Amino acid sequence: MTNEFDFIIVGAGSAGCVLANRLSEDPNNKVLVVETGGSDKSIFIQMPTALSIPMNTEKYAWQFETDAEPYLDNRKMHCPRGKVLGGSSSINGMVYVRGHAKDFDEWAEQGAHNWDYQHCLPYFKKAETWSFGGDEYRGDTGPLGVNNGNEMKNPLYIAFIKAGEQAGYEFTKDYNGAQQEGFGAMHMTVKNGRRWSTANAYLRPAMQRKNLTVVTHALVKKVIIEGKIATGIEYEHKGTTKTALAAKETILSAGSIGSPHILQLSGIGNADVLNKAGIEVKHELNGVGENLQDHLEFYFQFKCKQPITLNGKLDLFNKGLIGAQWFFTKTGLGATNHFESCGFIRSKAGVEWPDLQYHFLPAAMRYDGRAAFDGHGFQVHIGHNKPKSRGHVHVKSADPKQAPSIQFNYLQHEDDREGFRDCVRKTREIIAQPAFDEYRNGEIQPGEQIQSDEQIDAFVRANVESAYHPSCSCKMGVDDMAVVDPSTKVHGIERLRVVDSSIFPTIPNGNLNAPTIMVAERAADLILNGDTLLAAQVAVKMDEKWQTRQRPNIAINN
Repeated sequence: MTNEFDFIIVGAGSAGCVLANRLSEDPNNKVLVVETGGSDKSIFIQMPTALSIPMNTEKYAWQFETDAEPYLDNRKMHCPRGKVLGGSSSINGMVYVRGHAKDFDEWAEQGAHNWDYQHCLPYFKKAETWSFGGDEYRGDTGPLGVNNGNEMKNPLYIAFIKAGEQAGYEFTKDYNGAQQEGFGAMHMTVKNGRRWSTANAYLRPAMQRKNLTVVTHALVKKVIIEGKIATGIEYEHKGTTKTALAAKETILSAGSIGSPHILQLSGIGNADVLNKAGIEVKHELNGVGENLQDHLEFYFQFKCKQPITLNGKLDLFNKGLIGAQWFFTKTGLGATNHFESCGFIRSKAGVEWPDLQYHFLPAAMRYDGRAAFDGHGFQVHIGHNKPKSRGHVHVKSADPKQAPSIQFNYLQHEDDREGFRDCVRKTREIIAQPAFDEYRNGEIQPGEQIQSDEQIDAFVRANVESAYHPSCSCKMGVDDMAVVDPSTKVHGIERLRVVDSSIFPTIPNGNLNAPTIMVAERAADLILNGDTLLAAQVAVKMDEKWQTRQRPNIAINN
């Protein structure tokens, strides 16, 4: 195999697969993709209901762990990242949430020029085929299949949406369209009953092209820097150290943990961090690995009076039936992630756009599948999605096989702690609405005895979990802590870019897969053309009285 290419992409994940497809569309571009993991051809990856298995499997995911988190009772938090074709889009929960329009306007305000919502929307549309047809907000010709699962056949999904409306919130027909705020059906990256990862959507069709080379089971050691120019990468493959050279550009798409770590291994970053790890400083760039953000969530669990929940489907016999139906027909409970209704609300008056997100699940069980309630129950995953706490990813050694230090400083900021108190109280109010009267049978977790601020804070510290949305660790912008400029080029180094969720300036109100794919689609145009699609000009619906009210209407059960 030749070691000379036009473009080298490090990481075949949510962003890397998109870039592999778009950059290789021109047969004159020779493109190399290097991925540490291997094939995604596993029933546990492809069957949506099995989502907890690849996320917790060493073969398919880096099983990172944070340093002790000082504001979470010094717990070390699980931080899995995709290590397989498709990256984290092959191990995630398949939830498709773009984020609120104002999240992207916030990016532009923070120095990511032309990454406002109207500039980003054309790329959300370009990426997507929405099952229910395109419009000025939704795409209908893109590689990424998006639908809404089994269309909420379980009555608990409908009850959750009705309860939201009864609590004074609005119904939103499409939270990825004109209006995010409110309650409605949740969307997922599932097509024809299969997980529609970026490997399935983008990479697999492109792998038939002669100008695209994909190398798996390869660990990138560093980017080769000559002067202030990136010339390629050094990587280990089958026990041998190899080099690959990029005539045009090297692009890091290794994710919010991997990309800053590789930059630091290459001698790009904060001098103190590099010196401490014994790495020669090639280019001082203080923001590398800083500004790290994530979403936290906890499970608010309730007993259910009626035997209609997924807790009744967890025995081996039912699992076998579900698996067989999926295997032969790609339908049924195996073809959904089970998050089929949701809500986006504001935590208080004066918050301009939603900062709390609900995933509803007609079961009471852990996300990792390790424990379920013995009986029938349902739960909402609820979190405060616009955290002010900031953390870091710091290289610890020149050995690329040693995991970096990961510290999120979860709940460091008082506003974040207050946000979780709002989560508890707002959720209780929603589930107390009449829509749940025939189902609700008391709390499993936190438990009705958890009432005061101090009790809620203690519960949250002990029970909150990562929503697995690490981001922002190589932020885009023009200030001293920015790592890439608005064209995704690394400041001060030629022919080197970062394209993945690490370049988000701030974390959006939603799951990260959709905006990561959008970023890669837009970056591909910047790389190939230096230009982008024309900005959209669409309306964004928001509560006009957000400064003085937390929700549009009065709750039925005050």
